[in-house]
Amino acid sequence: MNINAGIVIQRVTGIIENNPEYLPADSDINKKKSSAFVLLCISTCLDIPLKEAAELLTEGGNDAGVDGLHIGEVEDGEFPVTIFQGKYKVSNLKGGSNFPENGVEKAVNTVQVLFNPYRKVSLNKKIAPMIEEIRSLIRDGYIPNVRVILCNNGLKWKEQADNWINEAKKEYGDRVDFIHFNHDSIVNILQSSKKVDVTLMMNGKAIAEDMNYMRVLVGRVSVEEIQRLFNEYGDKLLERNIRRYLGLHSNRVNTAIHETLINTDKSDKFYFYNNGITVVCDKFDYNAFQTSDYKVQIKNMQVINGGQTCRTIQETLNQYPSGRAGESAYVMIRIYQLPEMHRDFVQDITYSTNSQNPVDLRDLHSNDEIQKSLEIGMSDLGYVYKRQREEGGSGSNVITSSIVAESVLAIWREKPNQAKFRRKEHFGKLYQDIFKDLSASQAILAVLIFRAVENRRKRPVDENVPEFIPYASHYISMLIGRNLLKDNNTEESELSHRNFKSIASAFESDQERYYREALDSISTALRECYGERPVSLQQLSATFRRGDLLEMLGV
Repeated sequence: MNINAGIVIQRVTGIIENNPEYLPADSDINKKKSSAFVLLCISTCLDIPLKEAAELLTEGGNDAGVDGLHIGEVEDGEFPVTIFQGKYKVSNLKGGSNFPENGVEKAVNTVQVLFNPYRKVSLNKKIAPMIEEIRSLIRDGYIPNVRVILCNNGLKWKEQADNWINEAKKEYGDRVDFIHFNHDSIVNILQSSKKVDVTLMMNGKAIAEDMNYMRVLVGRVSVEEIQRLFNEYGDKLLERNIRRYLGLHSNRVNTAIHETLINTDKSDKFYFYNNGITVVCDKFDYNAFQTSDYKVQIKNMQVINGGQTCRTIQETLNQYPSGRAGESAYVMIRIYQLPEMHRDFVQDITYSTNSQNPVDLRDLHSNDEIQKSLEIGMSDLGYVYKRQREEGGSGSNVITSSIVAESVLAIWREKPNQAKFRRKEHFGKLYQDIFKDLSASQAILAVLIFRAVENRRKRPVDENVPEFIPYASHYISMLIGRNLLKDNNTEESELSHRNFKSIASAFESDQERYYREALDSISTALRECYGERPVSLQQLSATFRRGDLLEMLGV
């Protein structure tokens, strides 16, 4: 048996045994294995916990061949969509079967149907609101960049499937990409924490300097050298890089890099167009007797800025072999040798070199005094606060900084649309708005309310659930928080450890009433907005995204 395929089998079995609540309850063991495999692929590919990945599962009847779906945030008029289709071989676990051609054909047809906002299609209750949210964004003029991740525990598809994909790309251009993801891909990412020792060939002269017990080497390398390193080591070089590789077709900067490399008139000027690559390491050595063209030995190399540049160089040069791309192209590289005691300094460098562009800054803010104070305050109230993404642990008393940001912005700051649709900015532009003067009591109560509302959305208890429920959790939470404080004659600024338990208990004991009142308020606001005429899911999605109801709700 293929070793990596065996590792994936163990992971799939572990999900079934340890997290059965994430899988369809009414399916047989083979379907559970298939769902667990898709869940593992989503979690690994998007770098999110299994619990979050489970929310993206869509497989079932009328799923249009989509097993998982993720919608990213709008940025520069574009938004990423990732579709997962899984083909898990239960009977052949050796990793030698190809992804079925009819699966690829179905995926191509799915893209043609789902992203046409005027095309009617019958979908299950799980996926329909998500698809109509995408279509609503498209009708508002936003452009989707689609990645179709075709997952299996075997080999890539055969030539006929490539023909279908190429035909689809003729129609959609670089807005759609089809990616094979298998057991080797999963294990490669899982092993990314291993240290990488490399030999890097620099070109021309370089500047080396020692300063404050640290060393710096600045020079240039050919793009072919970057391609070689990333073909050999891949994501192992990006463990400390906070920026996710967005893919060649989902980011304008990446596309510009690609176009420069394949343009023979511009590729030799690539050095001047690009900001360069920043590397940290435990140690680097080179022959100081040379005056140029150093061969540098680097211990524990990590790219902390320029990861997207590296990945785009790799992908572009792999697409255009034999020197047809990147000929005579170089990129600037900065290599910092930092001792173990300077780990915090690595974080500062990472923040400074990455904060020019919109990125998820949660980890970079994790050592703020604000975050540390929240951690202490929540601990005193019996809760565990996770300031960083990589921190493990789960349970009802575990609270992450990301859920705090989303809950507080929706409830106490009364900006539910920003809470849902501007998550990338929660630890960026909106950070001070959310966390300034925020107490642990305020944060915990907001999370308790939001969690309760989300649990109702995920596991509805009513037979006739309002159609707006998939889009309204943040609005419902806001209204519950407002009514809860009003009933307890308390202002949000007055919430503290002194009254936290009594107010949280009041919410818990009268949760159903608060939920019903919020639903009634939203239903009334929708009638004021649309009258008695029918409202489509696309319209509902747009209404909640744009915040059309806020004024009618008294915000």
